[in-house]
Amino acid sequence: METRLIEIERGKWRVDRRSSPVARSALPLPFVISDEMPAVEQVDGRHYTSKAAFRAVGRALGLTEVGTEKFKPKRRSTEQREVNEARRHSLRNAVEKYKAGHRPR
Repeated sequence: METRLIEIERGKWRVDRRSSPVARSALPLPFVISDEMPAVEQVDGRHYTSKAAFRAVGRALGLTEVGTEKFKPKRRSTEQREVNEARRHSLRNAVEKYKAGHRPR
């Protein structure tokens, strides 16, 4: 394998490597998500063409936009001390009854 050097400017050299073309879009500008949308009726009976206005009215009326809601993390019932103690107590009672000869029919 042969290494070739290219002189970039006087006294500065770099290794000649195959360069891949930079990934560029054929579009002249970056993609921008518009605030405009087709007219949609909100619960208040008005039609909105602005996404921001539509969402603001929904929030003001206490509505939740599907897909954007953030749920509170659920706590497992087994993480609660009272639940664990109640389960242990229930199992202890069941074992004691079984050892005492009680058999449910």
